[in-house]
Parts: sequence; structure tokens; C-alpha cells
Amino acid sequence: MQGLTHHLTLTAAQRRAVLALLLILLGCLTFRAATRRAFVPALQPDAAPRAAELADQIDPNEADWPTLAVLPTIGPKRAQDIVAAREQLRRLHPDRPPFMSLADLDQHVKGIGQATIIKLQPYLRFPTTQPGAMRPGGDINVPSR
Repeated sequence: MQGLTHHLTLTAAQRRAVLALLLILLGCLTFRAATRRAFVPALQPDAAPRAAELADQIDPNEADWPTLAVLPTIGPKRAQDIVAAREQLRRLHPDRPPFMSLADLDQHVKGIGQATIIKLQPYLRFPTTQPGAMRPGGDINVPSR
């Protein structure tokens, strides 16, 4: 064991050489850190540049049942009922949109009543009398059955 420690001891000249190498290495690392700073991107924006283009309301005349199913109080079964009623109304009246207002949903889809209509109003849009134009929500005054 004593022979091993004898080989690990350094002379004064060797210690100075190791110290000089360590100082050179430290100097190189400091220089590199000072001149090659890592790029830190700016903070991300709160919203994507095109976020305003996302649909915040859907048209029940066009949406598929999975899209309708995520609406409050709708779920998969009632969403499929909306699509079925829509297709039936399209066959009966091919010249006009099936649902022109929330009242049409109440009238033609079983399980949609006044409470559901009130919850759905912010999420749906309906066609206006002008072709291609849409109006949000529609009327809430639903006639009683």
C-alpha cells in the first residue's frame, strides 16, 4: 500500500504544471461561456397568432355527432339524435337548413328542452335569412309543447 501512495505524490513542479493546466482549462471554459451564450427564446405569446380564427361556435346543421357530443348536456346519444333529426328534416325540406334556431332543436330533438337550450345558446350558431351568413345563438324563447 505504501508503494501506491508513493507513486501518487507529485513534486512541486508537477503540482505547478497541473495547476497551470487547470487554470488554462478554467480560462477556456470561462471564455467560451462568455462568448457563446445559449439562446433563450422570448416568452411565448398568450395565444397563437391565428387563435381568433378558431371556431368558438358550431352550426348544428353541419357538425358531426362527435363535435356535437362535447357540448354541455348533449353527450353521444343526444348528439346522434340531433344528426338523425337533421337528416330527416333535410329529406322533408331540402330547400332550407334543418335548424334555423334553438327552438327548432327543442321542437325536433327528443330530450332537448328549455334548460338544455339555455346551456347550448353560447355554443351554437344558426343560419340567418341571407345565404351563407350565420348568426350566433338564436332565440331562446322556445314555445312550449
